Amino acid sequence: MKTLVCLSPGQFEYQSVETPSTQPGFSLLRIKRIGICGTDLHAYQGNQPFFSYPRILGHELSADVLTTDHPDFKPGDAVTIIPYFHCGTCIACRKDKTNCCKQMQVSGVHIDGGMTEQLLVPSYALVKSEGLSYDELALVEPLAIGAHGIRRANVTPEEFVLVIGAGPIGLGTMEFARIAGAKVIAMDVNDDRLSFCRQTLHVDYTLNPKRENPLDQLNRITNGEMPTVVIDATGNLNAINSGFSYLAHGGRYVLIGLQKEAITLSHPEFHKREATLMSSRNATRADFVHVMDCLRKGLVSPANYITHRVDFNQVKDRFEDFLKPENKVIKALIDLS
Repeated sequence: MKTLVCLSPGQFEYQSVETPSTQPGFSLLRIKRIGICGTDLHAYQGNQPFFSYPRILGHELSADVLTTDHPDFKPGDAVTIIPYFHCGTCIACRKDKTNCCKQMQVSGVHIDGGMTEQLLVPSYALVKSEGLSYDELALVEPLAIGAHGIRRANVTPEEFVLVIGAGPIGLGTMEFARIAGAKVIAMDVNDDRLSFCRQTLHVDYTLNPKRENPLDQLNRITNGEMPTVVIDATGNLNAINSGFSYLAHGGRYVLIGLQKEAITLSHPEFHKREATLMSSRNATRADFVHVMDCLRKGLVSPANYITHRVDFNQVKDRFEDFLKPENKVIKALIDLS
């Protein structure tokens, strides 16, 4: 079968390898769609944490089952996967937090992923399509990242939620904040993305901190109370550090974005707010179920996200196009069918 391997930063190579052999507890899938995500882009650029080369990228997947020993699935079923393969025995797994397993192996990050014609995955990772299309199934995982962050924050109706970063994960986070009933504020330095937030996602408020004083604008929007939830979806150190100053007293700060350096904050300012800081890693099956339910109900539109498509055989030559801001990529899908 054909695979696309990232040999080193900036270098892809198509390779022909043996089709995986079936194993007990595993299912063999024929890949249909692959979403290109920030992790893939960062890995290609050489700045993805917890990463080594060579690596087959890709974990936003839809597929057909070829072989399986799972009693609830059969060959021909359309599926997506929960690509965070967990040990099942560590303290996190025992507490049903498999998304932050101590021995976590994320497909396409710690182990080889889905930029391949066929992929062998643990059978417990399968998620039935329940009527969703291949395109929709490939969007479930990135949307679940945002949905998990909103669930971590325990967002309630009518509270102000500031989402910093209007990339694909940030946009999904805004959608699920809206679905939870929040008043959403989008912050980004890209006016095109902010326009997309207003016009397509109907976000309540947008803010560009390069052109506007964020503290002044957030005070104005929230009537001087500031957002009760701040969520970083940038993975940018300066943005993360700045986010602490945007919190309401008693607020919650959720870090979805990931970067490599130490975070700095004013302890007195954080302490006097009795603020809560938490990370949000990956997603759980419950988040996948919630996202798929929202897709079926039309609460989230896949057409809002999929801006670019590429055939699997063209990915090597076109991948750098998805890094260029002028191409205005939100989500690019790789097509294998």
